[in-house]
Order: sequence, then C-alpha cells, then structure tokens
Amino acid sequence: MQRRQTGSDPFDVSIERAEVLRAVGRSQRGFNLIEIMVVITIMGLLAGIVGIYVSGALDSAKQDTTRNQIKIIENALVMYKLDNGRFPTTSEGLQALISAPSSAKKPGKKYLNSDTVPRDGWDFDFLYFSPGTRGEHDYEIISYGADGREGGDGYDADIYSWEDVR
Repeated sequence: MQRRQTGSDPFDVSIERAEVLRAVGRSQRGFNLIEIMVVITIMGLLAGIVGIYVSGALDSAKQDTTRNQIKIIENALVMYKLDNGRFPTTSEGLQALISAPSSAKKPGKKYLNSDTVPRDGWDFDFLYFSPGTRGEHDYEIISYGADGREGGDGYDADIYSWEDVR
C-alpha cells in the first residue's frame, strides 16, 4: 500500500483511512458458507461415529448388569435355601427374597438388601422357576434381553442363570 501525500485536498486522509480499513477487513473476514458447511458435516460424522460406539458400550453394560443381578439373586437364593431347606417355589417367586413368606422357617426375613426385586439391565422383571423347566436345575432365572421377548440374537439374546454368567 502506497502512502499518499496529503495536500490541500481534505479527502486524501479519508481515502487513506478507507484503504487501511479495507486491508484490515480482508485479513479479519469471517468464514464463508461452504467452510461452515464442511465443518458442520465433519462434526456430524464424528458425532455419528462416537454415538455408535457409545450405544454399543451401553448395551454391553446392560448385559453385564443383568448377569451381575442374576449372581446377586443366586446368592440370595442360596441363603434362602440354607435357612429353609428349599428354594422359593415358582408361585412364591423372587419376592420371597424380599420378605420370606409365612411358610418359610423365618417368615419376613430379607435375603436381598432392597425393598424390591432387582430387574434386568433393560428394566424388565426376571422370570423365575423352581424347579427349573429346562434340564436338571433347582431353579432358573431368565432375562429375555433388550427386546423383552424370548429368543433373539446379540443384545436381544436371552440370558439364563445356568449359562456361564461371566
């Protein structure tokens, strides 16, 4: 930028100032629409990728929670059997672990540190059968998985107490 000599023309200073403002304006311009669209697209793609991984981790955590709840219930069932010589019947259900029924040797005793029976990771009730209906099991605790229906694959797969509960 060339500096103009000021003469008798009073507008020479304002022309020079306008050139300075234009030069500053060029160096401080904002983003154009295409740049903004590219950044938003990249952020959307990253959010989608992170969302997929987070939802997979969430489902896996719910399966782990369900397996842990089954183990907790199984421990309470063992304690119930030690006190009563038997597991709760199917009709007594898991509620017998919250407050032992009057038919128990120690009626009203709590075998779980809760006022409600634990639910699986997807907030469904566990199914309980005693004696078990599949094979030679004294009892069965079943979660129908994420879909809440019998059968299924992946996160919808059923979780059984007699299977290898990790």
